[in-house]
Amino acid sequence: MNYLLEVDNLRTYYYSKKRIVPAVDGVSFHLEKGEVLGLVGESGCGKSTVVRAITGLIDPTYARVEEGTALFCDADLLKMKEKELSKIRGKEISMVFQNPLSALNPVYTIGNQLTEALTTHFSVSRKEAQDRAVELLRLVHIPSPETRLKEYPHQLSGGMQQRVLIAIALACNPQLVIADEPTTALDVTIQAQILDLLKELRSRLGMAIILITHNMGVVAAMCDRMLVMYGGVVVEEGSCRTVFASPSHPYTKGLLASIPSVTEDRQRLYSIKGQVPVFSVPVSQCRFSDRCESCTERCRKEEPPLFSLPNGSKCRCWLMEERQGKEND
Repeated sequence: MNYLLEVDNLRTYYYSKKRIVPAVDGVSFHLEKGEVLGLVGESGCGKSTVVRAITGLIDPTYARVEEGTALFCDADLLKMKEKELSKIRGKEISMVFQNPLSALNPVYTIGNQLTEALTTHFSVSRKEAQDRAVELLRLVHIPSPETRLKEYPHQLSGGMQQRVLIAIALACNPQLVIADEPTTALDVTIQAQILDLLKELRSRLGMAIILITHNMGVVAAMCDRMLVMYGGVVVEEGSCRTVFASPSHPYTKGLLASIPSVTEDRQRLYSIKGQVPVFSVPVSQCRFSDRCESCTERCRKEEPPLFSLPNGSKCRCWLMEERQGKEND
């Protein structure tokens, strides 16, 4: 099957004087055209590093892609030179960053920043670019778009700024949009509006989306499939319906248990003990072992592979090997 994006064995390490940190350590996944894929996990799990590596946005002074392939429309993004990548970024693959006020340039108007993407990748006149910019602002439901083009980012609310970022990302009709925590800096009502907007645009334009988030509720509302990441690796993978109905990895179970429920009367929410550790190369243990309530001696000495499960999911846990053994018996 021809996938829009197929990443295989991606390894991206950060280098310091004291250690080599495997920020992404053997991640593989695929993305179909028009699909929404969620990358889930706490801060420091490697979610953003995955997409920054495949789009060439990591800083080579302290980070390096060690190995792997990232085939986008059968072309390997990891083997492209910066000039080749710059023709794809913004045109075929675009990105919605986490903090809109930081992502938008404060000294340029909204119109300048919208038309820049168009004039960089297409031979269009200034009038054509302006007309397209107005059309894009209407597409993301910004009122009075002609007026907004003349305004600066600080004159817009946080929700409006995020809509402008989405408009910039859609300027060149990309096949893939990467949304890196697009609702984190927004209040709850605006979050819902932005998610509804992304769903509407996905349905209307048929683009694929990689959604990076730590919010399982956002994944449930938006995504077709999900990858749960921890310590630079995928610990669980599957369709959202399957993973939410029957989570397999202890980390996934912990994330789901920490979500507030309107049907349960709990005085205190469940929380996973500890924090995401910083690993060094090589890793010779289950990365979740220090925080896992089901940890065994084997977990502390040997890292499990990604086991395939009968329900179509995958899980990186030694408990899955025991389960498969019992089912075979």
